Amino acid sequence: MKVAELVKNWEVGTTPIILNQIHDSYVNITIYNRDIHALEKEINSLKQKKIRCTSNGDINVILNELQEVVQLNQNSFLLKDIQNLLFSFQEITKKKNFNLFLATVTTNMCKRFHMDCNSLRMLCTYSGPGTLWLTEENINREALDSYENNEAIVIDLKHIQQTKTGAVIILKGNKYSEQGIQGVVHRSPTIEESGEKRLLLRIDIN
Repeated sequence: MKVAELVKNWEVGTTPIILNQIHDSYVNITIYNRDIHALEKEINSLKQKKIRCTSNGDINVILNELQEVVQLNQNSFLLKDIQNLLFSFQEITKKKNFNLFLATVTTNMCKRFHMDCNSLRMLCTYSGPGTLWLTEENINREALDSYENNEAIVIDLKHIQQTKTGAVIILKGNKYSEQGIQGVVHRSPTIEESGEKRLLLRIDIN
């Protein structure tokens, strides 16, 4: 089946200002592609451990828990990066409290294409394959609403999009209150079969 005429629902850039465009009515995913070479040493160290940190509250509470649970010290480049992302998300959402999830992932997590049941979510795959997502013309939303499998939801499997490792993305969910495009349709990459491991950061509005 052919993909329909292009309907752009994304914005991609190499500076963090691109993330602010998530509020545009036609956009449901913004992607900030960046170089995380300076974080590689810490990322590789954490990948050898079984990391799982869930925290909710304001930014100071979350950063303190990251230091305690993940044992990131105040000079950690990764901690500073997460801090910057929290402040960026705070500016974009105008919220003060968040739910944060940082973990090493070895499962497929969300295997089915779906929309998140929230307003906005920030994701960064520090290591491993990035999130899969669909352009609007490649979605059968009727199949999405009827809980059919991925083959029914995706019009053309060859045109599935994937974010780069290290990219920061903001996803519009189905509870975003402004008028405009529906939430972005996405899923986790398949990694169980390959034995790959991801280091994933997820930040939600509390």
